[in-house]
Amino acid sequence: MLDGFEKLRGIVNDPALSPAQKAHALAVQAENLLPYPALDAETRAALDARVICDMYEGAAPYRPRYVLADFSVVLRKGSCWLELPPPETLDEALNTLMIAYHHVPSITGMPVFIGTLDALLLPFCNGVSEEDIYRKIKLFWRYIDRVLPDAFLHANIGPTDNPVARAILRVDAELGQIAPNLTLLYDPEISTEALLARAVANITECSKPHIANHPIHAATFDEAGYGIVSCYNALPMRGGASTLSRVNLREVALRARGVEDFLATELPRYVELCARLMQARIDYLYEQSGFFESFLVEEGWIDRDRFTAMFGIFGMAEAVNLLQDKAGLAGRYGHDAGANALGLRITEALAEMVAARPMRNVWRGRAMLHAQAGLSTDADATPGIRIAYGTEPDPVTHVQALAPQHRHYASGVSEILTLDETVKANPEAVLQLAKGAFAAGFREFTANVASNDLVRVTGYMIRLSDVARHDAGEGSRTNTTALGAEAARLTGILARKPRVVGLERDAGAR
Repeated sequence: MLDGFEKLRGIVNDPALSPAQKAHALAVQAENLLPYPALDAETRAALDARVICDMYEGAAPYRPRYVLADFSVVLRKGSCWLELPPPETLDEALNTLMIAYHHVPSITGMPVFIGTLDALLLPFCNGVSEEDIYRKIKLFWRYIDRVLPDAFLHANIGPTDNPVARAILRVDAELGQIAPNLTLLYDPEISTEALLARAVANITECSKPHIANHPIHAATFDEAGYGIVSCYNALPMRGGASTLSRVNLREVALRARGVEDFLATELPRYVELCARLMQARIDYLYEQSGFFESFLVEEGWIDRDRFTAMFGIFGMAEAVNLLQDKAGLAGRYGHDAGANALGLRITEALAEMVAARPMRNVWRGRAMLHAQAGLSTDADATPGIRIAYGTEPDPVTHVQALAPQHRHYASGVSEILTLDETVKANPEAVLQLAKGAFAAGFREFTANVASNDLVRVTGYMIRLSDVARHDAGEGSRTNTTALGAEAARLTGILARKPRVVGLERDAGAR
């Protein structure tokens, strides 16, 4: 208990934290003073050894990890609980959303999803000029970053080309904010070439947006739809994810005698233990927390039956290379056909195991496999299925190495292609690379440009200038700067290899 009080005192006295940041950190520490949901001894031992990981979600899950509220409900009907009438104008719609966001929780203490904004706002844009839409969106964008300064907060636009989507892309490039994060839902049958080109131009300027392969995602979910939130997470609309737990594949490989022992014995064991951990946390949320008795359910913003469980994995690169070593093989993950085939074999085995494991109070009765984008403390394991930082091949080879695995990670899989600054003069090459990646089966296309101040850590953004001030002891108004600084120090994110992109017409055809 003394150690707990010392942690609380350290937070209170930290001069680099704002009062709001102290309040959130104190709340996290208070939750972790409570008993953990009951676990059997084997699961507890695996968690303590961090072969499985609860993402440090806390000892008492009193809210889902990710909530994707359907904000169209409050825009159509208003809210009795919040005493809000249905908005009639664009100004009123934006004001309603600004209020609504403060009442949708997540693991961060702030919303992780603020809606597919063009679809939400277009009904209020009749008679509003494109210049007025731009000016109003710019004020809205600045409000979000200053009042909800968390880079896990995420907006979606698309797949249609429309004045709101264009205004958002224009504003996002101009302001260069870490929040909100942004994904364009791209569909070659619906989205225009001009919209994709504008998104790619933005990437060269501010490393945003993500571009999501909308046809693949839409086919995964149902008619109620989906959203992309936080770090590349694809989740059911009007629901979300109760929890995200993950298996460290590197640690599993260390415990295996070889490939067959890994696939037949060790991996099934830790998949089961991770599922038990997830179920314990979900049971607490549904049976003890009272979360689903809120106005969010009563008014239809969310549906308790639409929350999935995200079954995450990380350390694929290290696991494959360790297993290659144990087999006496020299090929490395991302560079060798045999090593890449082993990665795919592991992913296929994971997908089968997760699909075969029933779970209570989970959308469709099964968890969704997720290539988890990493924690700032993952010093020895590469996020998800990524190629180890600093060893990445050329962009086309990179895409081809990982594309076959993407289809199995229905709740999200991330890859960051770090590109040389010469792409600023050649955005057409990035556009063709994105198209080729989608043709090859990528679920998401994301790129950093090496010279940009705004860079992507895992799925969230930081500004390198903010990190420099943070490291100098000046603190940061954004909640994710400290995480990015820690990741830069411990995980080698700044060692990613910038690569020149040629005009590749089809990355999937070579």
